[in-house]
Amino acid sequence: MAYNWQQQVEPKGGFYPETKVYFDGSHYIAIPHTERPFKPRKKHIEEIVSEQNKWPQLEELSAEEAADSPFTENEISAPEEKPDALIGVENNNSPYNMCQITQKLGKKELFEKFYREHINEKRSERRKKIIEAMLPFFEDRTATENYVDANMARKKRNLICRRVRMVRKANLADFNFFVTLTYDDKKHTECSFKKQLKTCFRNLCYRRNWKYMGVWERSPERKRLHFHGLFNIPDNAVVGEFQEVTDYSTNLHAMQTINQNTYFAERFGRNDFKELDKRLLGEALGYLMKYLEKTGEKIVYSKGLPQFFISDIMEDDIVCTIGQEDKKLLLFDDFKCWDEGVNVGTVSKVTIAQLRKSN
Repeated sequence: MAYNWQQQVEPKGGFYPETKVYFDGSHYIAIPHTERPFKPRKKHIEEIVSEQNKWPQLEELSAEEAADSPFTENEISAPEEKPDALIGVENNNSPYNMCQITQKLGKKELFEKFYREHINEKRSERRKKIIEAMLPFFEDRTATENYVDANMARKKRNLICRRVRMVRKANLADFNFFVTLTYDDKKHTECSFKKQLKTCFRNLCYRRNWKYMGVWERSPERKRLHFHGLFNIPDNAVVGEFQEVTDYSTNLHAMQTINQNTYFAERFGRNDFKELDKRLLGEALGYLMKYLEKTGEKIVYSKGLPQFFISDIMEDDIVCTIGQEDKKLLLFDDFKCWDEGVNVGTVSKVTIAQLRKSN
């Protein structure tokens, strides 16, 4: 069935019903509701082309998997390769042998594996190395190049979508802190730090209505695990106390003053809570974005971070149409929000909080 956009977005009775509205940092933009017909895509089952043995890394195990493991955290977090003393020695009781996993890989899994291995290289160099690595699994070089190019395009498209989703969520979340948390090896192992910090965030979101998005990262020199995040912390929901702490920064090679929270310092280690304004929010988003591509990390979100709020839009509140094929609506900064015929009020934080949300 042919799809006609103009028929779908034509305003009904002088308004666009059920539009999805997001904030791009400067203006509110509405996407009119459509009922585009679609067919569910069939899941493609790829042929298994390779097998590999692997040792479970600390960061690859979920909290549930780590808890169910018969080994200690030190054994689970053992390095990927055997120690020199174990090379050539078969010991069935060794945790290295007992933790061994055989992973079956299809072409897509192989591509993802090689992509991660060369993620820090230039795009052209990365493409060449992935093609060379995948040549044995295709009939000829042309087929290999076509497959790699298609998947490189897929990765780029997915990256753009993830960036757009992150920015839209951040602009509606009203974040007020940029937080860095670094684990103290006197208090935790990496496994317990990551597990207990996620549990702490989950409890604070549920009990005190915190909201956050962030990414795990390792420092470039010492490779110490830490967490960078944007947080929305209500005024009456702060835990612990904030204290100014002056210490030496190995990155800046100078003394610096940080705003440290006593609650997290006692339980996890060093932390820094920087208050955000509009300028710093943009810088913080840019800082998180680079890890989406450079390290392949995924942004982690708390529940309740929508991309859009739902509102009927009157024609008088539209500045003009924008976007590809003029499919979006640029709105005035003081447009009225309507929900099922009821005027909720002029757009504001209070008004948006009363409207339905969507992702």
